[in-house]
Amino acid sequence: MTNEYFNKIVEDQLEFCKSLLITKGIEYSENKNNIDRLHAFKAAAAVQNITPKEALIGMMAKHTISIYDMCKSTEVFPMKKWKEKITDHINYLLLLNALIIEEQGDY
Repeated sequence: MTNEYFNKIVEDQLEFCKSLLITKGIEYSENKNNIDRLHAFKAAAAVQNITPKEALIGMMAKHTISIYDMCKSTEVFPMKKWKEKITDHINYLLLLNALIIEEQGDY
């Protein structure tokens, strides 16, 4: 694979991640006027008496296992499915980054 083609793949993936995060941010917020992008993780944490980071990694585990299963399978999955799974995983890591930054007051 050429460097240019690889760079295009990365750019396209990151743009798709960003677009999806923006769209889903509104969908998952409790208050559409004052959006807390991390609300779902904070609420799940409160219900389970764990930290928001622990709630996030619990939710992310489902995506990780799905990717592992796909990688180990002999089935040929459509690119649309791969893109969905990969994007979800990248976005969970971006959300984890935001949780950590908020937790440490580093913004």
